[in-house]
Amino acid sequence: MENHIKDFESAIGELETIVKTLEAGDLALEQSLQLFERGVQLSRFCHTRLEDAERRIEILSQNDEREAAPDTLTPSLEDGSEA
Repeated sequence: MENHIKDFESAIGELETIVKTLEAGDLALEQSLQLFERGVQLSRFCHTRLEDAERRIEILSQNDEREAAPDTLTPSLEDGSEA
């Protein structure tokens, strides 16, 4: 079993396969433990990637809000009104 995790989608796919295999219950204890360990590794990888994506979305959303604010103030400044 390869330890390298290529990307989120492949990690999810491998994790689904592991869950199905473990649910079948046809493995020896040692094999089940190895698969379980791999599943934990994949789960942590996916969790980290999701947290990273959430942070990026928050940052992008905050940047959009900051950029949008001056656009709403611009007309008031152009017509001579004080802000």
